[in-house]
Amino acid sequence: MTKPSLSTLTLASQPLGLADLRRVHAGAVRLALADELIPALDRAHQTVHDIVAGGEVVYGINTGFGKLASTRIGNDHLAELQRNLVLSHSVGTGALLSSAVVRLVIVAKAMSLARGYSGVRPALVHALIALFNAGITPAIPAKGSVGASGDLAPLAHLACVLIGEGQATMADGRVISGAEAMRSIGLEPFVLGPKEGLALLNGTQVSTGLALAGLFGAENVFASALMSGALSLEAIQGSIKPFDARIHAARGQPGQIAVAAAVRELLEGSEIVPSHADCGRVQDPYSIRCIPQVMGACLDNLAHAARVLVIEANAASDNPLVFTDTGEVISGGNFHAEPVAFAADIIALAVSEIGAISERRIALLLDTGLSGLPPFLVHDGGLNSGFMIAQVTAAALASENKSLAHPASVDSLPTSANQEDHVSMATFAARRLGDMVDNTAVVVGIEAMCAAQGIELKRGGGLKSSPLVEAEFARIRTQVAFLERDRYLAPDIEAMRQWALAADLPSALLACLPSHSSNAIAA
Repeated sequence: MTKPSLSTLTLASQPLGLADLRRVHAGAVRLALADELIPALDRAHQTVHDIVAGGEVVYGINTGFGKLASTRIGNDHLAELQRNLVLSHSVGTGALLSSAVVRLVIVAKAMSLARGYSGVRPALVHALIALFNAGITPAIPAKGSVGASGDLAPLAHLACVLIGEGQATMADGRVISGAEAMRSIGLEPFVLGPKEGLALLNGTQVSTGLALAGLFGAENVFASALMSGALSLEAIQGSIKPFDARIHAARGQPGQIAVAAAVRELLEGSEIVPSHADCGRVQDPYSIRCIPQVMGACLDNLAHAARVLVIEANAASDNPLVFTDTGEVISGGNFHAEPVAFAADIIALAVSEIGAISERRIALLLDTGLSGLPPFLVHDGGLNSGFMIAQVTAAALASENKSLAHPASVDSLPTSANQEDHVSMATFAARRLGDMVDNTAVVVGIEAMCAAQGIELKRGGGLKSSPLVEAEFARIRTQVAFLERDRYLAPDIEAMRQWALAADLPSALLACLPSHSSNAIAA
């Protein structure tokens, strides 16, 4: 059952914004379909009906698919053709997509169909919305798409539920058949009409949903890394001068300007910053001094990827498309997910760099010659190893991310007897973001834990950081205690990983992010 407190997100002619999609990912909405979209759906469906009735041969309506596009199918076999298409393409493998990703897939597919270029009945869109609102998650294996000719295999598994096949998971966790899922929303399984199966299978919605999930995770670890960086700066008593607004205005990069401003706001009112104004330190290492430049570049790339993905989430990306003004059905290639692949690769680069610079700050904190803190941030070094091996974990994950950041979009392997001879690999490009975000969350969490330790080790003078940083320090201390002597650290690292992913942080940080800003991105 849908919680009555959920707000309603209406699919309408106005595109969904990035903030809307983040709410979908979080499970914070129920869906509705605006009445204004029904006439376009009806017109496109009627166009397909007229083509069949008139005996015209049109790809996707009364032909085979892919390399078999020149094979005409008789009208008496069109329903069987669409059913066979769905069943034959349900060849996914691997772990199932998360419910959060499937929610994004359903919304993007419903939005694509509702634009009126696909030729499907409004009832299909209403059924997708009903499944969403009931909290039913179609079982979609994560692997098996090359991101061109659409996300065929995973979307086939979604379509299976609509025709009473496959499996789904109820809101209470029970796994049921596709037929049971349909009955639970008061519907009988569909007998698909001409083009309806193809419209459900063709499209970039799985790649886009995975990439959006990766983007939202990247935003969270980005914001957490700005906080952990501010904590590290205070722990080593670093200089605030490199964050001077004039430096960043002179360069003009918007992300850099925004990051420097966010860090200045975080540190406003710190007692530590002015306490070492005349310490004689000329420059901090790049991992501190260049936070605005590195993290600002990451932010700019996340913003660019967000613009691409929010357009794609609202796009008509199946094939062929129905143009009711002329009665034409035209084959093209909107199913090719190259824009999504590039966006996912850009997110991967940003996530990798967020973790890379964070890991360097961990190493800085542990190096007594650079930080001025006890070796490995613990008393009685030698007897205690402190955070020595926690940094090794961070290094391992940062290195793993470097390999995962290799661009997937430059790869291609022909399919369908060379009819589909160049593909995007967008689905993998987007899917690997989940692992990368998780790796970076561990790294950033370890940094925040080490920085909190460093701040506490220097508390002797009684100086405090800014109110915002002190509040976050106190919250970290509710998760992990001060490391007085060596202890079992794995639970602490897990707690800090969750801290980094949650990004329950001051508005100074969240306002930087594409999906949180006052000008949340819309298509």
